[in-house]
Amino acid sequence: MPRICRPVHLREPAPDRLPVAGCDVCGALAEQRAKAYAVGDRSKVTDCNVEIGRHPHPKAVR
Repeated sequence: MPRICRPVHLREPAPDRLPVAGCDVCGALAEQRAKAYAVGDRSKVTDCNVEIGRHPHPKAVR
């Protein structure tokens, strides 16, 4: 009996995370991400975006 395959629905990739201005870690990750884009390494791009998003920064004081 043939197996019925359901269609795959993929979402649009998440937008790139913005590095926090003045943060050396975010800046380095943004550079790594740019190099990964240049060589077509989308896995590394995603890894950099996750790291930028998870990198802790103090809350702005008002």
